Amino acid sequence: TGWGLLAPALLWIIAFFAAPLALMVAVSLRSREKGKIVQTWDLGNYANFLENSYFLEGLWNSLEITALVTVLSVLLAYPLAWMIATEVPARFRRLALMLAILPFWTSYVVRSYSWLLVLGKGGVVNQALMWSGAIADPLEIASTRAATVIGFVHFFTMLLTLTIYANLVQLPQNYARAAADLGASRFQTFRHIILPLTLPGIMVGAFLTFVLCIGAY
Repeated sequence: TGWGLLAPALLWIIAFFAAPLALMVAVSLRSREKGKIVQTWDLGNYANFLENSYFLEGLWNSLEITALVTVLSVLLAYPLAWMIATEVPARFRRLALMLAILPFWTSYVVRSYSWLLVLGKGGVVNQALMWSGAIADPLEIASTRAATVIGFVHFFTMLLTLTIYANLVQLPQNYARAAADLGASRFQTFRHIILPLTLPGIMVGAFLTFVLCIGAY
């Protein structure tokens, strides 16, 4: 009975995840001549990747940016999820969540051009800095790694907010009250009770952020 209930999910995973992944691995072990895949098996593609510094540099840049985006997104998403779950009245939480997922309703292209309007030489940031007298000439922000990180963090913070929020709203409030009765401070309650119990949501969100970000970059 157990295997029967699991069968649909297992078949779905095999058909749409395991099988495509195995096919991709098989294709990576073949070579290409004149635009066609040759039916030979070797590690030439992997050797070519490891022997060329620009491939390795591209991989390192991708991992570096993705790790930075993941860390910053977690640090920004947790307080946001906490405020929605604990500070926002229950009748307004759906509205708050809807506002949090608004970035998912637009494409990467639209968001990228929006950030160009903000970070470009004639954008809001440069205009504000020049108006305040902090700089005399506009800064080159839009075409930098910092701009890439900002754009990704803006998007993935919302994804992490949803996963962390889902954990926070399931925590019984009696846990925090019991900790307070036993003499724990708010920080100790967060460190020893709330954070460990919400860690699964953080890990799931961080994993999704890492996978999606490295693929997008």
